Parts: sequence; C-alpha cells; structure tokens
Amino acid sequence: MTIRVLIVDDQPMYRAGLSAVLGAEDDITVVGEAADGEEALARNRSLRPDVVLMDVRMPKMNGIDATRRLLSADGPAAVPRVIMITTFDIDDYVYAALEAGASGFLLKDADAQQLTTAVRVVAQGDSLLAPQVTRRLIENFVSSKPAGLTSTTVFNSLTDREREVFQLIAAGRSNAEIGKELFMAEQTAKSHVSRILTKLHLRDRVHAVLLAYETGLVTPGHIRRYGSTTPPG
Repeated sequence: MTIRVLIVDDQPMYRAGLSAVLGAEDDITVVGEAADGEEALARNRSLRPDVVLMDVRMPKMNGIDATRRLLSADGPAAVPRVIMITTFDIDDYVYAALEAGASGFLLKDADAQQLTTAVRVVAQGDSLLAPQVTRRLIENFVSSKPAGLTSTTVFNSLTDREREVFQLIAAGRSNAEIGKELFMAEQTAKSHVSRILTKLHLRDRVHAVLLAYETGLVTPGHIRRYGSTTPPG
C-alpha cells in the first residue's frame, strides 16, 4: 500500500524539505501541500490523503481548528490521520490538538527516519507516542481533570487484565513491552489494546494516555496502580 500524505505548513522551504524526504520513500507519496488550515480542508476533500502532517501555528486557520474540522468530516474516506508538527518549547496548544483528534505529533527538528516512521505508524492505525516527549507534553498541559471524571467510573467496563494493560499503555509501553511485562504474547497484548480502545471509545493510544491523565490514573511523574503510586519505568 502506498501512503498518501498531505503536508500543511506556512513555510514553503519547510514543506519542500518534508516533501523531499517523504518522496524518496517507495511506500509514501506526497499528494499535495497546503499553506494554512483553510487550504488544507480544501485539499483534503480533493486529494483524500491517508495522513496529514499539520503545523500548529498558521495564518487564516490554525492547525488545531483545521484538525478538528478534518476529523469531523462525513464519511470514512474523508477522514485522514493527523500528525501535528510542533516546535514544542513554544507551542502551548498541543494538548488541544490531541483533544481535537490528532494521532500524535512530531518536533520540527525530527530527522528523516523519525518522520518516515511516524507516517507509517499512523497510517497503520496506531498513534505516534514517544514517551519521553508525550509524557512531558501531557504533564505541562493537563493541570486538572474534568469534574466527575474518575478512574473508577471510566474503567468499570474493563476486566482486571485490561486494566493492567491500560496502565501500561498510559505509561507509554509498546505492545511488545506490555507483553513482556505481563508475560503474554505480543499479539495477545495487541488484542487487549484493541478491545480497550473500543470499550472506552478512544481513537488511539495517544488518547488513551490523555484519558489516563484526565481521570487521575496517571499524574505527572507517576503511574497510579489502583491504590499504589509507583514511578513509570
């Protein structure tokens, strides 16, 4: 399968650089570029990309609003996977972008391998969850949880084993790492993850982490294991 990518950024030279890197890959095709959120919406409708690389700060319409509108489009063919592009230290809107439905994010100084890996991972239906970056972002931008939203009320539908798996998802563990820690096959771990996302109506693993923070299951620097507090490994 060839992955169709739309690049959205207001800097022509940056778009050209991303296009050159992705265009060199046999399984990735850059189908178009856009300079702002409004143009991204129009190009998405005509080009139907699989993945959109979306800058956060742009004129006319920013990346957050564009992402929210892209992912609310009618019909599954109209809904791509979105990777936000951020400078990290100055962009204070990333959490809002993830809430809007983005599947993850890249730093603007990401190298070619990180870029191509991110596109492939997201195109396969997973999420871009780099623990060392995602955890820091969430810790910075999740300061309080919604009233009435607790781990007890949210996770009632999960079995004990699924709760264990969810806690490891929240800690940023991959399927292979979850399998190793819980003494199960990687495919079994993957099946548990899929069922958890379905039960909790979550788009992907990134949003599972957000839910863990919002409910208090995870607090900055710690994973709470139903009564105990232990540092994430």
